[in-house]
Amino acid sequence: MVASGSPNNFPFLVIITGPTAVGKTAVAINAALHFNTEIISADSRQFYKGMVIGTAAPSSEQLALVNHHFVGNLNPEEYYNISKYEEDALALCSGLFTKHEVLIMTGGSGLYLQAVTNGIDNMPESDPEIRQFLTAVHENTGLSELRSMLIKYDPVYAERVDMSNPVRIMRALEVYMQTGKPYSSLITHKKQDRSFNVIKIALNLPRAELHERINSRVDQMIQEGLIEEARRFYHLRHLNSLNTVGYKELFDHFDGLITLGEAIEKIKTNTRRYARRQITWFNRDKEYEWLPPDNQKVIAHIEYRIKEKRG
Repeated sequence: MVASGSPNNFPFLVIITGPTAVGKTAVAINAALHFNTEIISADSRQFYKGMVIGTAAPSSEQLALVNHHFVGNLNPEEYYNISKYEEDALALCSGLFTKHEVLIMTGGSGLYLQAVTNGIDNMPESDPEIRQFLTAVHENTGLSELRSMLIKYDPVYAERVDMSNPVRIMRALEVYMQTGKPYSSLITHKKQDRSFNVIKIALNLPRAELHERINSRVDQMIQEGLIEEARRFYHLRHLNSLNTVGYKELFDHFDGLITLGEAIEKIKTNTRRYARRQITWFNRDKEYEWLPPDNQKVIAHIEYRIKEKRG
């Protein structure tokens, strides 16, 4: 379906997101089957080949049910950023909307979802020399030095960013070192026009139930071979793509810093913390409507919103 004229005639991009382990994949697949459409992943770790267990990527059976995009399409060594994802995802949507009135986008990476639905501010491209310098700082002196630099050069952003995420911190420092301006001063959050309507759904569960799901899923990942999968990527542990929960704890175990039992418990703890940060992030966007991970309720809600928009 080609978008034309009034937004009432535009196609629909349906966002299905929420904290990790809430059940996004299953709900998204059921919605895609109902609307006879395709799924676009917005999970920044599922982009990478081979990182299947640790990122809870869709199984081969699930991939066979519905056509997925941006799952296992990059090598871990490839540099990829939000700006490039915005460009790639919008180009893909433009083509897919000639065949489908509704597309499903799912994943828990809030910035990637925001880039597609609202746009992101124009930032300078990554400078390889500056990135190499900051990476060396991180490797040689640890995260504390990067934090100190960010507090010095951009205290406003330091108050907002996840200070345990070296990728976000390095990107802010990179922009400052390129432009001489704080990263926070270049963020306008001006919403860009899109030729499609957006329906935003965030899934959630009671806290105790979500935590139980997270703990059970980590145990299942271990049983399915997460340790062996992490070993295959151990030689690439310095890459941003591998700086993620599930792998970095096992890398510490391989380095002899913690026992296997401690690594597994840390994976569970860090995953629960990540889920809390995701919920906080999506709560900031009042366009998200929160629903339980119930297939029929989600599908009924999408149909209601489409009918409401069509008038």
